[in-house]
Order: sequence, then C-alpha cells, then structure tokens
Amino acid sequence: MKMNIYDKAHELAKVLKESDEVKQLNEVRVEIEKNEEASKMLQDFTTVQNELQQKMMSGEQPSEEEMGKIQKLYEVLQLNPLLSQLFQSEQRVGVILQDVHKIINEPLQGSSS
Repeated sequence: MKMNIYDKAHELAKVLKESDEVKQLNEVRVEIEKNEEASKMLQDFTTVQNELQQKMMSGEQPSEEEMGKIQKLYEVLQLNPLLSQLFQSEQRVGVILQDVHKIINEPLQGSSS
C-alpha cells in the first residue's frame, strides 16, 4: 500500500495543533487580544520588526541604531507578563518546528556511508 505524503503532513499538522505547546501559544494569543495594552505593544513591535525585515530583504543592512531600537523594544515587551509568555511559547514551538524540519530533511541529505 502506497503511503500518501500529504496525508502524513495533515496528520502531523493535527498532532501539532493538539500539542500542549501550540495550545499554550494559542491561549496566550487570545489573552493578548483581550488586553489592549499588550495588543498595542505587540502590534508596534511587529511593525518595527517588519520594517527591518523589509530592509534586509531588499539588501539593505539595518543600522546599529535600528537594531538597538528593536532590541530595547523587545526588552520592554518582555516586562509585560503576557508578551513574555508569548515569546516563550513561540520559542518552544519554534524548537519543535526546527526539530521536525531536521527530521523531514534527513532523507534529502543522502547517505554518508
């Protein structure tokens, strides 16, 4: 019986969605949406982050001042308990996704023997 890769990908997506890490991430996102201050702070940070990413994608290197600004902004956001929880949750999910990506890429690496 032939295995369908897309079925397995959907199965993986379902397992990820049901994982504690993704559930926690979604829960904190809902809490942030309910909190006007945290929501506004995150929106401002995301805007600055997107501007820097756009610069970098167009081949421009952000200045030290711009990098310092976003770092300070991130540090301020970390002081907000909801945003700090969001960043921690995003980091945990990011580690899982990196690990899954490594596993998926193993067959593409060729044999080392």
